[in-house]
Amino acid sequence: MMRTNSLISVNEFCTGHNLDISFISSLEETGLIELISVREDLFIDAGQLKQLEKIVRFYYEFDINLEGIEAIFHLLDQIKSLRDENIELKNKLRLYESAC
Repeated sequence: MMRTNSLISVNEFCTGHNLDISFISSLEETGLIELISVREDLFIDAGQLKQLEKIVRFYYEFDINLEGIEAIFHLLDQIKSLRDENIELKNKLRLYESAC
């Protein structure tokens, strides 16, 4: 069962950030965020808040469209994957070097 104290109301988020709810719906349609429906109200998991605020900043402050934001987050995910792979390979290399 999901704890509701880790959920943020979409209405409250939009009011606090002076956003239209349709913007948040567009983010869900593109897969940039996931919304949770509880008794006909929409919520955002608190774990997505940092990413959502980044998206809002890109869109409104830097005037980057949703397609551009999708591309940015895709590239950031690729960078993270490459970093993780690099760390894993370095650790394996250390194991081989210490065995010799």
